Amino acid sequence: MPDPIPPRLQRVTVLGATGSIGMSTLDVLARHPDRFEAFALTAQVQVERLFELCLRFSPRFAVLVDSAAASDLRQRLKAAGSATEVLAGAAALVEVAAHPDADAVMAAIVGAAGLAPALAAARAGKRVLLANKEALVLSGRLFMQAVAASGAQLLPIDSEHNAVFQALPQGYGRDPKRCGVRRILLTASGGPFRERSLESLADVTPDEACAHPNWVMGRKISVDSATMMNKGLEVIEAHWLFAVPPDAIEVVVHPQSVIHSMVEYADGSVLAQLGNPDMRTPIAHALAYPERIDAGVRPLDLFEIGRLNFERPDFVRFPCLALAYDALREGGAAAAVLNAANEEAVAAFLERRVGFTRIPDIIAATLERVRDLSVDCIEAILDADARAREVARSEILARQTTP
Repeated sequence: MPDPIPPRLQRVTVLGATGSIGMSTLDVLARHPDRFEAFALTAQVQVERLFELCLRFSPRFAVLVDSAAASDLRQRLKAAGSATEVLAGAAALVEVAAHPDADAVMAAIVGAAGLAPALAAARAGKRVLLANKEALVLSGRLFMQAVAASGAQLLPIDSEHNAVFQALPQGYGRDPKRCGVRRILLTASGGPFRERSLESLADVTPDEACAHPNWVMGRKISVDSATMMNKGLEVIEAHWLFAVPPDAIEVVVHPQSVIHSMVEYADGSVLAQLGNPDMRTPIAHALAYPERIDAGVRPLDLFEIGRLNFERPDFVRFPCLALAYDALREGGAAAAVLNAANEEAVAAFLERRVGFTRIPDIIAATLERVRDLSVDCIEAILDADARAREVARSEILARQTTP
Protein backbone atom coordinates (compact mmCIF):
# COMPACT_ATOMS: atom_id res chain seq x y z
CA MET A 1 0.00 0.00 0.00
CA PRO A 2 1.24 3.53 -0.67
CA ASP A 3 2.34 5.61 2.28
CA PRO A 4 -0.44 7.82 3.70
CA ILE A 5 -0.35 11.43 2.61
CA PRO A 6 0.74 13.58 5.57
CA PRO A 7 -1.73 16.26 6.63
CA ARG A 8 -1.12 19.75 5.26
CA LEU A 9 0.61 22.11 7.63
CA GLN A 10 -1.58 24.82 9.13
CA ARG A 11 -0.45 28.14 7.65
CA VAL A 12 -0.27 30.87 10.28
CA THR A 13 -0.07 34.63 9.73
CA VAL A 14 1.47 36.43 12.71
CA LEU A 15 0.45 40.09 12.91
CA GLY A 16 2.97 41.75 15.21
CA ALA A 17 5.60 39.02 14.90
CA THR A 18 8.38 40.97 16.63
CA GLY A 19 6.39 41.74 19.79
CA SER A 20 6.20 39.56 22.88
CA ILE A 21 3.05 37.68 21.77
CA GLY A 22 4.39 37.27 18.26
CA MET A 23 7.69 35.86 19.48
CA SER A 24 5.89 33.46 21.82
CA THR A 25 3.71 32.33 18.92
CA LEU A 26 6.74 31.63 16.78
CA ASP A 27 8.30 29.70 19.66
CA VAL A 28 5.24 27.39 19.72
CA LEU A 29 5.29 27.05 15.92
CA ALA A 30 8.96 26.07 16.03
CA ARG A 31 8.17 23.30 18.53
CA HIS A 32 5.70 21.74 16.09
CA PRO A 33 7.12 21.91 12.56
CA ASP A 34 4.97 18.88 11.67
CA ARG A 35 1.78 20.88 12.34
CA PHE A 36 2.40 24.54 11.57
CA GLU A 37 4.25 26.85 9.21
CA ALA A 38 4.62 30.62 9.20
CA PHE A 39 2.71 32.05 6.25
CA ALA A 40 3.24 35.79 6.84
CA LEU A 41 5.10 37.77 9.48
CA THR A 42 4.49 41.47 10.08
CA ALA A 43 6.04 44.31 12.06
CA GLN A 44 6.04 48.09 12.23
CA VAL A 45 9.66 49.09 11.60
CA GLN A 46 11.86 46.40 13.19
CA VAL A 47 13.95 45.45 10.15
CA GLU A 48 16.72 43.56 11.92
CA ARG A 49 14.45 41.32 13.99
CA LEU A 50 12.06 40.61 11.13
CA PHE A 51 15.01 39.82 8.85
CA GLU A 52 16.23 37.20 11.33
CA LEU A 53 12.73 35.73 11.66
CA CYS A 54 12.33 35.51 7.89
CA LEU A 55 15.59 33.60 7.57
CA ARG A 56 14.53 31.22 10.32
CA PHE A 57 10.88 30.62 9.39
CA SER A 58 10.85 31.31 5.60
CA PRO A 59 7.37 32.85 5.42
CA ARG A 60 5.79 33.51 2.03
CA PHE A 61 5.26 37.15 3.00
CA ALA A 62 6.85 39.71 5.31
CA VAL A 63 5.14 43.03 5.94
CA LEU A 64 6.56 46.23 7.37
CA VAL A 65 4.18 49.15 7.79
CA ASP A 66 7.00 51.65 7.25
CA SER A 67 7.83 51.73 3.52
CA ALA A 68 11.50 52.70 3.98
CA ALA A 69 11.97 49.81 6.43
CA ALA A 70 10.26 47.47 3.95
CA SER A 71 12.63 48.53 1.18
CA ASP A 72 15.60 47.88 3.46
CA LEU A 73 14.27 44.43 4.40
CA ARG A 74 13.58 43.57 0.75
CA GLN A 75 17.18 44.30 -0.21
CA ARG A 76 18.60 42.35 2.73
CA LEU A 77 16.46 39.28 2.10
CA LYS A 78 17.31 39.30 -1.61
CA ALA A 79 21.02 39.44 -0.79
CA ALA A 80 20.56 36.52 1.61
CA GLY A 81 18.85 34.41 -1.08
CA SER A 82 15.47 34.41 0.67
CA ALA A 83 12.31 33.85 -1.37
CA THR A 84 10.11 35.77 1.09
CA GLU A 85 8.10 38.51 -0.62
CA VAL A 86 8.19 41.84 1.23
CA LEU A 87 5.08 44.06 1.29
CA ALA A 88 4.69 47.55 2.75
CA GLY A 89 1.97 49.62 4.36
CA ALA A 90 -1.18 49.20 6.43
CA ALA A 91 -3.10 47.81 3.43
CA ALA A 92 -0.61 44.95 3.23
CA LEU A 93 -1.49 43.96 6.80
CA VAL A 94 -5.10 43.56 5.70
CA GLU A 95 -4.00 41.64 2.61
CA VAL A 96 -2.03 38.97 4.48
CA ALA A 97 -4.65 38.72 7.24
CA ALA A 98 -7.38 37.89 4.70
CA HIS A 99 -5.20 35.95 2.23
CA PRO A 100 -7.03 32.84 0.96
CA ASP A 101 -4.01 30.63 1.64
CA ALA A 102 -3.75 31.57 5.33
CA ASP A 103 -5.52 29.24 7.77
CA ALA A 104 -5.02 31.04 11.09
CA VAL A 105 -4.20 34.62 12.01
CA MET A 106 -2.53 35.64 15.25
CA ALA A 107 -3.81 39.19 15.78
CA ALA A 108 -1.12 40.59 18.07
CA ILE A 109 -0.65 44.17 16.87
CA VAL A 110 -0.99 46.44 19.90
CA GLY A 111 -3.51 49.25 19.86
CA ALA A 112 -5.98 50.61 17.35
CA ALA A 113 -3.57 49.86 14.49
CA GLY A 114 -4.48 46.19 14.84
CA LEU A 115 -8.21 46.69 14.27
CA ALA A 116 -8.36 46.68 10.45
CA PRO A 117 -6.31 43.51 9.86
CA ALA A 118 -8.03 41.63 12.68
CA LEU A 119 -11.43 42.57 11.28
CA ALA A 120 -10.27 41.54 7.80
CA ALA A 121 -9.29 38.10 9.13
CA ALA A 122 -12.70 37.74 10.79
CA ARG A 123 -14.53 38.74 7.61
CA ALA A 124 -12.45 36.24 5.63
CA GLY A 125 -13.58 33.40 7.90
CA LYS A 126 -10.17 32.61 9.37
CA ARG A 127 -9.32 30.99 12.67
CA VAL A 128 -8.63 34.27 14.47
CA LEU A 129 -6.33 34.08 17.50
CA LEU A 130 -7.21 37.38 19.11
CA ALA A 131 -4.51 38.95 21.26
CA ASN A 132 -5.42 42.51 20.27
CA LYS A 133 -7.83 43.77 22.96
CA GLU A 134 -8.63 46.88 21.00
CA ALA A 135 -10.34 44.98 18.17
CA LEU A 136 -13.25 44.22 20.49
CA VAL A 137 -12.96 47.33 22.65
CA LEU A 138 -13.30 49.61 19.63
CA SER A 139 -15.66 47.56 17.49
CA GLY A 140 -17.18 44.80 19.60
CA ARG A 141 -20.56 44.63 17.90
CA LEU A 142 -19.13 45.06 14.39
CA PHE A 143 -16.41 42.47 15.03
CA MET A 144 -18.76 39.83 16.45
CA GLN A 145 -21.17 40.39 13.56
CA ALA A 146 -18.30 39.75 11.13
CA VAL A 147 -17.38 36.52 12.93
CA ALA A 148 -20.99 35.30 12.81
CA ALA A 149 -21.48 36.25 9.14
CA SER A 150 -18.30 34.58 7.87
CA GLY A 151 -18.21 31.54 10.14
CA ALA A 152 -14.78 32.53 11.45
CA GLN A 153 -13.51 30.75 14.56
CA LEU A 154 -12.61 33.29 17.24
CA LEU A 155 -10.22 32.06 19.94
CA PRO A 156 -9.08 34.47 22.68
CA ILE A 157 -5.38 34.71 23.52
CA ASP A 158 -5.43 37.00 26.55
CA SER A 159 -4.67 34.58 29.37
CA GLU A 160 -7.84 35.64 31.21
CA HIS A 161 -10.22 35.21 28.29
CA ASN A 162 -8.56 32.02 27.18
CA ALA A 163 -9.05 30.72 30.73
CA VAL A 164 -12.74 31.63 30.61
CA PHE A 165 -13.05 29.94 27.23
CA GLN A 166 -11.52 26.77 28.68
CA ALA A 167 -13.88 26.87 31.69
CA LEU A 168 -17.01 27.26 29.55
CA PRO A 169 -18.79 24.20 28.10
CA GLN A 170 -18.18 23.22 24.49
CA GLY A 171 -20.92 24.64 22.32
CA TYR A 172 -21.36 27.62 24.63
CA GLY A 173 -22.62 29.67 21.70
CA ARG A 174 -22.48 32.98 23.61
CA ASP A 175 -25.60 31.96 25.52
CA PRO A 176 -24.88 32.23 29.28
CA LYS A 177 -28.45 31.58 30.45
CA ARG A 178 -28.78 28.36 28.46
CA CYS A 179 -25.49 27.10 29.89
CA GLY A 180 -26.21 28.19 33.47
CA VAL A 181 -23.39 30.75 33.60
CA ARG A 182 -23.88 33.18 36.48
CA ARG A 183 -20.65 35.23 36.47
CA ILE A 184 -17.27 35.56 34.85
CA LEU A 185 -14.44 36.25 37.28
CA LEU A 186 -11.42 37.89 35.64
CA THR A 187 -8.28 37.68 37.74
CA ALA A 188 -5.75 40.51 37.93
CA SER A 189 -2.29 40.54 39.49
CA GLY A 190 -2.78 44.08 40.79
CA GLY A 191 0.44 45.13 39.07
CA PRO A 192 3.51 46.63 40.74
CA PHE A 193 1.62 49.25 42.81
CA ARG A 194 -0.98 47.11 44.56
CA GLU A 195 0.48 47.89 48.00
CA ARG A 196 2.25 51.16 47.31
CA SER A 197 0.98 54.24 49.17
CA LEU A 198 -1.48 56.34 47.19
CA GLU A 199 0.50 59.48 48.00
CA SER A 200 3.62 58.11 46.29
CA LEU A 201 1.94 57.19 42.98
CA ALA A 202 2.40 60.71 41.60
CA ASP A 203 6.17 60.09 41.62
CA VAL A 204 6.06 56.74 39.75
CA THR A 205 8.59 56.48 36.90
CA PRO A 206 8.05 54.66 33.60
CA ASP A 207 10.62 52.02 34.56
CA GLU A 208 8.79 51.34 37.82
CA ALA A 209 5.45 51.08 36.04
CA CYS A 210 6.91 48.62 33.52
CA ALA A 211 8.34 46.28 36.19
CA HIS A 212 5.47 43.78 36.26
CA PRO A 213 5.81 41.28 39.14
CA ASN A 214 4.71 38.20 37.15
CA TRP A 215 4.49 38.72 33.39
CA VAL A 216 7.04 39.80 30.76
CA MET A 217 5.21 42.29 28.53
CA GLY A 218 5.74 45.34 26.34
CA ARG A 219 5.96 48.78 27.94
CA LYS A 220 2.49 50.00 26.97
CA ILE A 221 0.65 46.96 28.28
CA SER A 222 2.85 46.99 31.40
CA VAL A 223 1.67 50.52 32.19
CA ASP A 224 -1.91 49.38 31.53
CA SER A 225 -1.36 46.64 34.09
CA ALA A 226 -0.04 49.16 36.61
CA THR A 227 -3.15 51.35 36.18
CA MET A 228 -5.40 48.27 35.78
CA MET A 229 -6.69 49.72 32.52
CA ASN A 230 -5.69 46.40 30.97
CA LYS A 231 -8.27 44.74 33.20
CA GLY A 232 -10.85 47.35 32.28
CA LEU A 233 -10.27 46.66 28.59
CA GLU A 234 -10.55 42.94 29.35
CA VAL A 235 -13.93 43.50 31.01
CA ILE A 236 -15.15 45.15 27.80
CA GLU A 237 -13.62 42.36 25.72
CA ALA A 238 -15.25 39.68 27.89
CA HIS A 239 -18.63 41.33 27.42
CA TRP A 240 -18.37 40.94 23.65
CA LEU A 241 -16.66 37.54 23.59
CA PHE A 242 -19.04 35.79 25.96
CA ALA A 243 -22.24 37.91 25.72
CA VAL A 244 -22.45 38.61 29.45
CA PRO A 245 -23.64 41.95 30.90
CA PRO A 246 -21.20 44.26 32.75
CA ASP A 247 -22.66 43.39 36.15
CA ALA A 248 -21.91 39.70 35.54
CA ILE A 249 -18.19 40.35 35.01
CA GLU A 250 -16.21 40.75 38.22
CA VAL A 251 -12.50 41.52 38.61
CA VAL A 252 -10.64 39.62 41.32
CA VAL A 253 -7.14 40.70 42.36
CA HIS A 254 -5.01 37.54 42.57
CA PRO A 255 -1.34 38.49 43.10
CA GLN A 256 0.15 35.07 42.24
CA SER A 257 -1.28 35.05 38.67
CA VAL A 258 -1.78 31.28 38.88
CA ILE A 259 -5.55 31.20 38.43
CA HIS A 260 -6.02 32.95 35.11
CA SER A 261 -9.80 33.36 35.41
CA MET A 262 -12.95 31.56 36.55
CA VAL A 263 -16.55 30.92 35.56
CA GLU A 264 -19.29 30.67 38.20
CA TYR A 265 -22.35 28.55 37.38
CA ALA A 266 -25.94 28.65 38.59
CA ASP A 267 -25.45 25.50 40.69
CA GLY A 268 -22.69 27.14 42.74
CA SER A 269 -19.78 25.52 40.89
CA VAL A 270 -16.77 27.68 40.04
CA LEU A 271 -14.46 26.35 37.34
CA ALA A 272 -10.96 27.79 37.09
CA GLN A 273 -8.02 27.44 34.73
CA LEU A 274 -4.60 27.40 36.40
CA GLY A 275 -1.06 27.53 35.04
CA ASN A 276 2.26 29.29 35.26
CA PRO A 277 2.16 32.85 33.87
CA ASP A 278 3.41 32.12 30.35
CA MET A 279 1.59 33.30 27.22
CA ARG A 280 2.64 30.20 25.33
CA THR A 281 -0.09 28.26 27.16
CA PRO A 282 -3.07 30.15 25.66
CA ILE A 283 -1.26 30.44 22.32
CA ALA A 284 -0.71 26.69 22.07
CA HIS A 285 -4.28 26.04 23.22
CA ALA A 286 -5.71 28.26 20.47
CA LEU A 287 -3.37 27.05 17.73
CA ALA A 288 -4.22 23.38 18.27
CA TYR A 289 -7.79 23.67 19.58
CA PRO A 290 -9.52 21.36 20.40
CA GLU A 291 -6.34 19.31 20.77
CA ARG A 292 -3.61 19.90 23.37
CA ILE A 293 0.05 20.25 22.44
CA ASP A 294 3.29 20.97 24.26
CA ALA A 295 3.84 24.71 24.72
CA GLY A 296 7.27 24.57 26.34
CA VAL A 297 5.80 25.88 29.61
CA ARG A 298 7.14 24.77 32.99
CA PRO A 299 4.63 22.54 34.82
CA LEU A 300 2.73 24.16 37.67
CA ASP A 301 4.01 23.16 41.13
CA LEU A 302 1.23 23.83 43.63
CA PHE A 303 3.46 22.89 46.55
CA GLU A 304 5.97 25.54 45.50
CA ILE A 305 3.20 28.14 45.33
CA GLY A 306 1.83 27.20 48.74
CA ARG A 307 -1.13 29.55 48.84
CA LEU A 308 -3.42 31.63 46.63
CA ASN A 309 -4.71 35.07 47.66
CA PHE A 310 -7.71 37.06 46.47
CA GLU A 311 -8.72 40.70 47.01
CA ARG A 312 -11.39 43.07 45.76
CA PRO A 313 -10.01 45.76 43.44
CA ASP A 314 -9.62 49.22 44.97
CA PHE A 315 -11.30 51.68 42.59
CA VAL A 316 -9.66 54.62 44.37
CA ARG A 317 -6.23 53.14 43.70
CA PHE A 318 -7.25 52.01 40.20
CA PRO A 319 -9.67 54.64 38.76
CA CYS A 320 -8.98 53.41 35.21
CA LEU A 321 -10.85 50.20 36.01
CA ALA A 322 -13.92 52.19 37.06
CA LEU A 323 -13.69 54.31 33.90
CA ALA A 324 -13.74 51.16 31.76
CA TYR A 325 -16.87 49.84 33.47
CA ASP A 326 -18.52 53.24 32.96
CA ALA A 327 -17.60 53.26 29.26
CA LEU A 328 -18.99 49.74 28.77
CA ARG A 329 -22.28 50.68 30.41
CA GLU A 330 -22.54 53.90 28.37
CA GLY A 331 -22.10 52.03 25.08
CA GLY A 332 -21.79 53.69 21.71
CA ALA A 333 -18.31 55.06 21.03
CA ALA A 334 -17.39 55.40 24.73
CA ALA A 335 -15.11 52.35 24.75
CA ALA A 336 -13.31 53.54 21.61
CA VAL A 337 -12.84 56.98 23.20
CA LEU A 338 -11.58 55.35 26.41
CA ASN A 339 -9.03 53.30 24.51
CA ALA A 340 -7.75 56.18 22.38
CA ALA A 341 -7.39 58.50 25.36
CA ASN A 342 -5.57 55.79 27.29
CA GLU A 343 -3.11 55.15 24.46
CA GLU A 344 -2.30 58.84 24.22
CA ALA A 345 -2.00 59.27 27.99
CA VAL A 346 0.23 56.22 28.41
CA ALA A 347 2.48 57.36 25.56
CA ALA A 348 2.81 60.77 27.23
CA PHE A 349 3.65 59.13 30.55
CA LEU A 350 6.30 56.89 28.97
CA GLU A 351 7.81 60.00 27.40
CA ARG A 352 7.76 61.68 30.85
CA ARG A 353 5.45 64.45 29.65
CA VAL A 354 2.81 63.72 32.29
CA GLY A 355 2.84 62.00 35.66
CA PHE A 356 1.43 58.53 36.34
CA THR A 357 -1.64 59.76 38.22
CA ARG A 358 -2.53 62.08 35.33
CA ILE A 359 -3.41 59.09 33.12
CA PRO A 360 -6.95 58.56 34.52
CA ASP A 361 -7.53 62.34 34.65
CA ILE A 362 -6.81 62.64 30.93
CA ILE A 363 -9.06 59.69 30.09
CA ALA A 364 -11.95 60.99 32.21
CA ALA A 365 -11.73 64.47 30.70
CA THR A 366 -11.66 63.04 27.17
CA LEU A 367 -14.70 60.84 27.85
CA GLU A 368 -16.55 63.90 29.10
CA ARG A 369 -15.72 65.94 26.00
CA VAL A 370 -16.20 63.28 23.29
CA ARG A 371 -19.72 61.88 23.35
CA ASP A 372 -22.57 60.62 21.16
CA LEU A 373 -20.45 59.40 18.24
CA SER A 374 -21.45 56.59 15.89
CA VAL A 375 -19.67 53.22 15.74
CA ASP A 376 -21.76 51.50 13.06
CA CYS A 377 -18.87 50.99 10.61
CA ILE A 378 -15.08 50.88 10.75
CA GLU A 379 -14.79 54.38 9.27
CA ALA A 380 -16.97 55.79 12.07
CA ILE A 381 -14.94 53.90 14.67
CA LEU A 382 -11.68 55.29 13.31
CA ASP A 383 -13.20 58.78 13.22
CA ALA A 384 -14.17 58.45 16.89
CA ASP A 385 -10.67 57.19 17.65
CA ALA A 386 -9.10 60.17 15.86
CA ARG A 387 -11.40 62.69 17.57
CA ALA A 388 -10.64 61.19 20.98
CA ARG A 389 -6.90 61.36 20.34
CA GLU A 390 -7.12 65.00 19.35
CA VAL A 391 -8.96 65.85 22.56
CA ALA A 392 -6.68 63.68 24.69
CA ARG A 393 -3.61 65.47 23.32
CA SER A 394 -5.10 68.81 24.30
CA GLU A 395 -5.77 67.45 27.79
CA ILE A 396 -2.18 66.17 27.98
CA LEU A 397 -0.86 69.58 26.94
CA ALA A 398 -2.88 71.22 29.71
CA ARG A 399 -1.30 68.86 32.28
CA GLN A 400 2.17 68.54 30.79
CA THR A 401 5.04 68.36 33.22
CA THR A 402 7.29 71.41 33.13
CA PRO A 403 10.86 70.39 32.08
